[in-house]
Amino acid sequence: MKLCSANLEYLPDNVKRPAYPRGRISEGIVHIGVGGFHRAHQAFYTDALMNQGQALDWAICGAGLRAEDRKARDDLKAQDYLFTLFELGDTPDTEVRVIGSMQQMLLAEDDPQALIAKLAEPNIRIASLTITEGGYCIDDSTGQFMAHLPQVQHDLAHPEAPKTVFGFFCAALERRRQAGIKPFTVMSCDNLPHNGQVARKALLAFAALAGDAYGAGLHGWIAEHVSFPNAMVDRITPMTSAAHRQQLLEQQGVDDHWPVVCEPFVQWVLEDRFSAGRPAWENVGVQFTEDVTPYEDMKIKLLNGSHLALTYLGFLKGYRFVHQTMNDPLFVEYIQTYMDRDVTPQLAPVPGIDLVAYKAKLIERFSNQAIADQLERVCSDGSSKFPKFTVPTLNQLIASGGELDRAALVVAAWALYLKGTDETGATYRIPDPRAAFCQALVASDEGLTGRLLGVEEIFGQHIPASAAFVEAFERQLHNLRTLGVTGTLTALLGKP
Repeated sequence: MKLCSANLEYLPDNVKRPAYPRGRISEGIVHIGVGGFHRAHQAFYTDALMNQGQALDWAICGAGLRAEDRKARDDLKAQDYLFTLFELGDTPDTEVRVIGSMQQMLLAEDDPQALIAKLAEPNIRIASLTITEGGYCIDDSTGQFMAHLPQVQHDLAHPEAPKTVFGFFCAALERRRQAGIKPFTVMSCDNLPHNGQVARKALLAFAALAGDAYGAGLHGWIAEHVSFPNAMVDRITPMTSAAHRQQLLEQQGVDDHWPVVCEPFVQWVLEDRFSAGRPAWENVGVQFTEDVTPYEDMKIKLLNGSHLALTYLGFLKGYRFVHQTMNDPLFVEYIQTYMDRDVTPQLAPVPGIDLVAYKAKLIERFSNQAIADQLERVCSDGSSKFPKFTVPTLNQLIASGGELDRAALVVAAWALYLKGTDETGATYRIPDPRAAFCQALVASDEGLTGRLLGVEEIFGQHIPASAAFVEAFERQLHNLRTLGVTGTLTALLGKP
């Protein structure tokens, strides 16, 4: 059955569908960067609240700033912006649900003024973001906004036709300011430390550079009136494949151009700081808090850091899915030891969380056979992920005089992964916007350590300055070259 509004009543009984009349909902959120994670997370929570008869004035208007967003818009538009959330797990309690919380999706390249006008509407009270770690244009080594980037320079020169989220937000916020309308909350749902603070820093830096281009005094008005709550977001959401679509059709009878597949687990911890109100997401499981930092550190260092620790090793071994690495007892022991001995001692107590149970749940989630999470997805954009997910752990290990070999192996595995050939001889692409730059760092074995670790925007200053870390990195790199992944893990874990 083709998914669309007219066919909802004909879907199989086990497929849940919106319990609210979609004709009665109205938009309160504009979301920039409609992808799998947004649809499995924020759109899912909003739909769940609407199914309780609440938040009907908080529907989502999607927005795409990239040319590649067109296919997503076209697929969603063809089915009235409905999509299927297809949970995949190793237990029978998974669900299949049609999500109806999105009403439309605008493409910036078609009509930038239409998106500015939408953001300026009084009913839009939240502008949310999933624009990836690199989308905030912050240099990780300096913490400064990268004003030199071509897209930023374009927006500074052409404020009437922006291309970046910063240009669109400044244009819309200035309209709201002039009209006496409260600003929307900027709510980052990206997976990076202190995501709200990062969004605030980037937007204010852009507004300062723009000066009076958008309006005299806009920078100060944003600083005083716009809220930027931090959030911890969590749900493993693989890239939707043709096989997933076929599986949904064969098992559930739903013909969906772009379903979203995800694990059953979902978590959202959010600071309760909003400029103009918010949905009552707490009624569907969102945890509101005054300080998200301990939850954020736990998730980023344990889940995301562990993901990086296994993904490049797994790819070098010849695996292509996360669950394949977890079928290998050496990988499981390595990840468990990394979490217990290297990461956990660095974490502050997390209110309401038992870290032993949390780590056991991570092992269970990584081992999910049904979801078939792609290692390529986790490998992607490593040059942006390392500074956020791994480098803070490395820095604390160096500062405390801790063991370094397990953590150094993560970096060594990335170095070999960047060469583009695994242990079976198979070649693969490097999904990273800076792939050419990163691959040039490892092109020659001579001087590789200095070139790679010396990239300050990735590794900072402390890591290359630590003789102990450099030795550990070179030791693990040598082991990977001579012993292979299995031999390296065997030696590292002290196995006979």
